[in-house]
Amino acid sequence: MNSQNKLITDSSNCLKVLVKRGSSVESIHRAHASICDIKGRTLMKAGISEYETFIRSALKPFQVLPFLTSGTSEKYNADNKTLALACGSHSGSAEQARTAFKLLWNADIDIKELKCPTPLNKKSRLEHNCSGKHSAFLATCKKMNWDTDSYLMGHHPLQKEIFRRVSELLKIPVEELIAERDDCGAPTLLLSLSQMAILYAHLSTSNQPEFEKITRAMTSYPDFVAGKGYFDSELIKRGHNQIISKGGSEGIQCIGLLGEGIGLAIKVEDGSRRAKYAVAIQLLKQLEWITPTAIEELDEIVLQQKPGIYIEVKGELKVP
Repeated sequence: MNSQNKLITDSSNCLKVLVKRGSSVESIHRAHASICDIKGRTLMKAGISEYETFIRSALKPFQVLPFLTSGTSEKYNADNKTLALACGSHSGSAEQARTAFKLLWNADIDIKELKCPTPLNKKSRLEHNCSGKHSAFLATCKKMNWDTDSYLMGHHPLQKEIFRRVSELLKIPVEELIAERDDCGAPTLLLSLSQMAILYAHLSTSNQPEFEKITRAMTSYPDFVAGKGYFDSELIKRGHNQIISKGGSEGIQCIGLLGEGIGLAIKVEDGSRRAKYAVAIQLLKQLEWITPTAIEELDEIVLQQKPGIYIEVKGELKVP
């Protein structure tokens, strides 16, 4: 039985986000979550842990792996700020755009080679929230003498190496991976929530030096993972160097507990952003991964509820 069919039978176990206006329920969102370790074991879940969906931008910390393993980051003097930007979906600030430009400058790459689009009402592709990732892609291609025009194609050596690393971590044949174009043009992968959680469990260990470099960069420069006031950045700031967080569009949120090798993946069925943040905050509270004060601050900063509007999450993670 695939995940879409299981929705019919297992929906009663999912998390429900109730949006209330006064005492009346105005909207309901349904969500699923899975917690896994590096051995692939599902430790806790809510709803369908094998729910399949695209990982979207939560794949970015893994898309940056060739940038590190190829020696590109060292060749072009990429610091932790640059690496955090490459892992992030940044807000397009001037400092973030300059950081992406610096990498391109060091690698002698023209901005015009970036394949990410220019955001609406912006002047440069550097302001796109994926410009850090694309700059790292291009720098890697330059260092490895790979074609820079087709770097987003699934058959390109860069993308094939990303797929190989993901399949290796998940212990599945690379041929089983299903890739489709993300909004920025780069491939993203169709994975189950458990597989996403496993990836973040691996990222949260220090077993491989490149993972340690990635998480150190993200915790050192959280505002380059997203931006001030954004969920990922604000959660990482309050995690006391023990939490990494990277979301994706359409209700995807992935979180890792550093040093423990445990990953959490969340999917809101209808793709609601407010619902995924509400679920993430509720599960972090249940898991006690951050302090009660941090929970309250996140709720206030990220959800920004209007007077008379209340968000309530029903359900919790349970041992399978």
